[in-house]
This record gives sequence, structure tokens and C-alpha cells, in this order.
Amino acid sequence: MKNVFIPETTDELIARIQMLTSDTKPLWGKMDVAQMLAHCSVTYEMVYEEKYPRPNPFMKLLLKLLVKNYVVNEKPYKQNAHTAPQFIITSDKDFEAEIARLINYIRETQQLGTTHFEGKESISFGALTSQQWNNMFYKHLNHHLTQFGV
Repeated sequence: MKNVFIPETTDELIARIQMLTSDTKPLWGKMDVAQMLAHCSVTYEMVYEEKYPRPNPFMKLLLKLLVKNYVVNEKPYKQNAHTAPQFIITSDKDFEAEIARLINYIRETQQLGTTHFEGKESISFGALTSQQWNNMFYKHLNHHLTQFGV
């Protein structure tokens, strides 16, 4: 799996994002391109903002046991897979604003690097290794950029 903590991968992801236009159509799924960009930013919002409530201890245990490995392993997501409610974007979004926001999150993550993310707490899964953070960030972005043909 590519490494989101190195500039080459960050540059590649940003170049792919910049290939999108406000008219880019998905190859599958229900979201339009601006909604997809907002959806991809949710992962980063959970890291950098206090926007989402932490799950209660029972829910966190279930997430760790049933969802964590699926999210942090290297196996690609399947098309039209289920997503958590926080990630469902149905409102209209501003394409240019969402591109800028996502790119800023990607750059910030790369600049903070592996040391910052090693053992960092995920609100859903508890402490993760930097490799698990990498897998979660990269595979989610790659999945949705592929969904939109870039």
C-alpha cells in the first residue's frame, strides 16, 4: 500500500483529485463528486476536529471487534460497501471548497508524518499504528478516486 506520509504519494493523490471537475460522474454509487470529496474529508475531520461525538464504550468495543480490521487492513473496499452514518453526505456541497479542504487535510497529514500518528488514538478504534492510519487514509481515498475514474 502506498504511504500517505511521503510527499510522492501526497503529490499523486492531489494530482488525482485535481483531475476531477464539478461534472465528473461516478462509475458507481450515489454521491456526486462534491459530496464524495466531503465524504473523504470526514476521516480527517475525525482526526483534526472535535466535530463528532466519541462512541460509548460498548459501541467502541463493537467497532474495534467488527469494523476496525476491515478499515485498517490493506484489502481494498468493495464497490457500494456500507458506511457509517457520519460519512453519509446527502446535502449539496461546494466543489471548489471541498477540493481545497481535502487537499489541505492530505498535506497536513503528510507533514505531521508517521511519528505523529504512531499510537495516535482513533475516536472509533482506539490507538492505531502509523501503518494502520496510513492504510485507512490511503485506501479510502484511493477507493473514492477510483469510483470517480481518476
